[in-house]
Amino acid sequence: MANPSQVDTSKPLEYQSEDGKLKILGIWAFLGAEIVLFATLFATYLSLHGQTAGGPTSQDLFEVKEFMIETILLLTSSFTCGLAVMEMRKGSKKGYLCWMLVTLLLGLGFLVMEINEFATYVSEGAGLSRSAFLSAFFALVGTHGAHVTLGIGWVLLVLYQVYKQGFTPVTARKAFITGLYWHFLDVVWIFIFTAVYLLGMVS
Repeated sequence: MANPSQVDTSKPLEYQSEDGKLKILGIWAFLGAEIVLFATLFATYLSLHGQTAGGPTSQDLFEVKEFMIETILLLTSSFTCGLAVMEMRKGSKKGYLCWMLVTLLLGLGFLVMEINEFATYVSEGAGLSRSAFLSAFFALVGTHGAHVTLGIGWVLLVLYQVYKQGFTPVTARKAFITGLYWHFLDVVWIFIFTAVYLLGMVS
């Protein structure tokens, strides 16, 4: 009978144990549930987009320069995250740590801009309770921002473990899972960019 801890060295490090495979499968299931959450928020936003109650509309609020910079920051962070995983596959701890630190800095830049955007809207009288449109907007975009914040904290914990322990089947699995989570947030943002900001500028 095979030892359950036996690893298959022909596979990437994160897939070399049954535990690693199951936990990676688990994150895919978790992301499936997250898709349902965001789909609900998108549906709510799209149905309430026109319910401004005489308050500011999306055309009044959204500025191309701001959300374009946010988008560039987050999509670039997805690219650097991919480079970090490639470095992990090559066994380069230094390369992984460097590219993930760049990813975190880009993510922090995105968060700072988003918080500034929210603060500007509130200062202009376009707060959460001003209209159904704004309630749905803050709920959708704010939920994504909260997920990015969680992702940054999660990645920091994994970076510390990789720094202390190097790459093992456990740390490689954690690094891979946080990479999947980060890419998921970028995909969600593409939909926010399109359905909220781009369409909001013309409708």
